[in-house]
Amino acid sequence: MNATAADWDGPPPLAVVVDLDDTLYPHADHLAGAAAAVAAAAAAAGLDGDRVHAALRRELAAGSDTGGTIDRALLASGVPAGRLPQLVPGLVAAFTRHEPAVLEPHAGVVDALVALGRVVPVGCLTDGNPVIQAAKLAATGLGPLLPEVLVTDSLGGRPTRKPAPDGLVELARRLEVPAHRVLVIGDRPGKDVAVAAAVGARAIRVRQGEYAAAPDVPRAWATTDSFPAATVLALTVIDA
Repeated sequence: MNATAADWDGPPPLAVVVDLDDTLYPHADHLAGAAAAVAAAAAAAGLDGDRVHAALRRELAAGSDTGGTIDRALLASGVPAGRLPQLVPGLVAAFTRHEPAVLEPHAGVVDALVALGRVVPVGCLTDGNPVIQAAKLAATGLGPLLPEVLVTDSLGGRPTRKPAPDGLVELARRLEVPAHRVLVIGDRPGKDVAVAAAVGARAIRVRQGEYAAAPDVPRAWATTDSFPAATVLALTVIDA
C-alpha cells in the first residue's frame, strides 16, 4: 500500500512505537548465535551437537516464536522423548543466556530513529523473554535512541504478547500520550498491526524478515520495504 500524508485522516500521531525483531535488525542473526550456543551445550551433555544444531535451525526457520522448538529439535535429532525432561532445561538456559556481541541494525535505522526522536517520543514494544530481549537490544546499540522499552512478557508472560493491548497501553502511558494517538511501526501484521488496531491506533508495516511474506491481515495503514522508508512516511503525517 503506497500511502501519503494526504491519505491520513484525523489528528497526527503524538508518539511512535517500534517493534524490535526484524523491524530494527535481522532477527535471524540472533537466532543463529542462540542455536550455536544450544548446540555447544548439547555436545557438552553428550549429544551430537551438529545434529541438534541442524534440527534446531530447521525448527526455528519454521517459526521462531511458537515455543517448544528445542523439544522438537531434540526429538528430530533422535533423542528419546524420555530424556527430554533431563536435557531441555539446560538447553533452554543456553538459549536464554546467549548474549551476542553485536547485532547490526538494518541499514538506515540509526538515522531514522534519530529523526523520529527529534519530533516525537519514541518507544519500543517487543515480545519475548525479557533477558533475551535485553541482550538483543544491547547488542544492537540502539538503547540510547529508545528511551522507553517495554517487553510484553514482563507484564504477564505469553498472554500479554502482541496483539494483546496491555503492552501498548502501558507504553503509551509511559510516553505520556493516549494509546490511540500512537503510530506503530513493525514487521508483523498479526502482532504489530493488530495491536495498534486493538487500541484504535494505526500502523505502518515494514515488509522484511521472517514474516515478509505474511498476508496483510489485518491491513496496516501503510506498508513499506524498510524502516527508514516507514520513518519518512511517519514524519510526513506527524508534521501534517
